[in-house]
Amino acid sequence: MPQCEMCGKERPSLTTVKVEGAELELCDDCKEFGTEVRTESSSSQSTKYSTSSSSGKSSGSGGASSASSTAGSGSSGGSSRRRRDMFDDMDEIASDYDRRIREAREDRSMSQEDLAQSLNEKASLIRKLERGDILPSDEVQKKLERKLEISLVEGGSSEDSEWSGSSSTTTTLGDVVKRKD
Repeated sequence: MPQCEMCGKERPSLTTVKVEGAELELCDDCKEFGTEVRTESSSSQSTKYSTSSSSGKSSGSGGASSASSTAGSGSSGGSSRRRRDMFDDMDEIASDYDRRIREAREDRSMSQEDLAQSLNEKASLIRKLERGDILPSDEVQKKLERKLEISLVEGGSSEDSEWSGSSSTTTTLGDVVKRKD
């Protein structure tokens, strides 16, 4: 007998419910905590998305999938520029930020405690940063960059050129994936 994924009770039938973004099999008592997910009457277990190469496999939905692919390609086919979003203005922390901090501190013959005191931060924070256990907050990152005269961000010039939109032959995930619903 199946168990409710929220309360653990064994019930003869469960309902698929979306609770805070996760789809769970819930009993009638727990299904009020989310919204019921419509289940497809298709015989095959498939995901919500399919690639264009696999859309031809299911003969039952062939007409619907070709209609949706025609509609989907029309909306994205004309533009070759990517829309700007909030992540464009954010700097990406370098993958070797821990090494950069440690080497810069050691070059100045400072202990972790000395650096922490000069930044008005705890020594445990410096230890965690140098081990790579945590990422520095924006405020701590600025303090470290100023004090140690280093940069903790990745070089952005090569990554930005990737998104310049100069090449119209670039294929994105949106060009390949088609929604089934």
